[in-house]
Amino acid sequence: MGQPSKIYEKQITEIWKSQSFQNTLQTVKGEEIHVLDLGLENLETGGPDFKNARVRIGNLVYVGDIEIDPDYSNWKSHAHNIDEKYNKVILHASLSNKFNHQYVYTKNGRRVPTICLSRFLSDESYKKLIVKEEKVSNDNSLKCSHCADSIDENIKRNFVSKLGMERFHKKCSRIYSRLKEITYLKSLKVHEPVIQYDLKQKIDEKKFSHDDFQNKEIWQQLLYENVFEALGYSKNKAIMLKLAQAVPLDFFKKLGTDEDAHFRFEAVLFNVAGLVPDIEKQSSSINSNYPKRILEEWENIKRIYDGEIFEKADWEFLRMRPQNFPTIRLAGGAKFLELLLYDNFIENINKKIMEIRNLNVLINSTRTMFVLKSRGYWKNHFVFVKESREDVKYFVGLSRADEILINVVLPFFAVYYEVFGKEDLAKKVVKIYSIYPQNSGNKIVREVAEGLNNIDYLKKTVLTQGLLELYRSYCSKKKCLDCEIGSAIFS
Repeated sequence: MGQPSKIYEKQITEIWKSQSFQNTLQTVKGEEIHVLDLGLENLETGGPDFKNARVRIGNLVYVGDIEIDPDYSNWKSHAHNIDEKYNKVILHASLSNKFNHQYVYTKNGRRVPTICLSRFLSDESYKKLIVKEEKVSNDNSLKCSHCADSIDENIKRNFVSKLGMERFHKKCSRIYSRLKEITYLKSLKVHEPVIQYDLKQKIDEKKFSHDDFQNKEIWQQLLYENVFEALGYSKNKAIMLKLAQAVPLDFFKKLGTDEDAHFRFEAVLFNVAGLVPDIEKQSSSINSNYPKRILEEWENIKRIYDGEIFEKADWEFLRMRPQNFPTIRLAGGAKFLELLLYDNFIENINKKIMEIRNLNVLINSTRTMFVLKSRGYWKNHFVFVKESREDVKYFVGLSRADEILINVVLPFFAVYYEVFGKEDLAKKVVKIYSIYPQNSGNKIVREVAEGLNNIDYLKKTVLTQGLLELYRSYCSKKKCLDCEIGSAIFS
């Protein structure tokens, strides 16, 4: 087989996901490979392509990550060999391996077996991977953008709006599913992590009643997890959620309510996250005083902590604005925890929704509750030890507060009111979502809006959420005939 002009890793990844190979897979060394669990695909930038996979190589079963590369040499050319994020890789899969190298090596010196996938593909499958660069179009462009003007504006707008509401209800379903998990685990007095597939079956079989959800702590834990996930943005949301599940609110309640409680919260979050530097390797400047203090505080606290500890390599800092660094978000998370535990945070939002009739006033009043000003050490630091050139004014600003309200708070309260039979308030929450103004957007929604020839879609949240759903559920999957806009054009 000849060398293709360009191999797109995404296509190789799709073949790996399908496991459509001709023969039993083998490493270059000749050991049989059986994929027991593909793991979770890493959809963010940075890190291995699949996380927490299970693979039998020879007679041994390995649990860890899998990296997919077009060529064996990419392991080094992409600097995976010096990146801590790849220390958990258990299998390296590449399409080509000219010199039949049997292993790659991680930063910590561990030897990882490699497989050459081209040996297990048919000629037809291999040819499909050969894509010339000049033929590749913009990933986010609509296939129907050249004739979208021919479709009645009402058809486009109504479909996008409907998708926006579908996206909202998907968020509600996800929150309700997690609510049941937390409730079930609390009844068993079991902590994270648990075996998810076993848990799901038992939860599906259990019949829940309103009484099961009366415990205030369940709702606090649910909001805590979802807010932390939102604080992580796209690059760190998964690890932020894991952190919130690893250190439940019950643990923070053990740390006291005095004026230094916030400091202990920060000590727990930063140390469990694995982000506190080795102070002995740092200078003895005054900037190191805070890290030393939270390390000392952690020495006292960790005796009662028996959960997971993460590593700095689990966090993404690359190609991020300093304001969005996980250090800043965790400092903001500590401040949010105080509000949640000691300021009747959920009750205060509930009261606003019940009492404020003007929806625009209600939106502005609620979003300000999530605007968190910076404090202490983190007023002039984006990371540990190194002082920043500019002041950090907010842990969470208005833009992120909007995102939290749209993606977390509104679905959360829609579920809350549905569970307790308060249908009028549930409808009020949905109405808030339907009129919520959009103050920011990303590249995908802008390009899809331009493809539909109407940038006014960028002004309302329900429409921008609909644009995202349109792209992810239809355009990116080439389901044109399943789309009301596409079917009107192509049928």
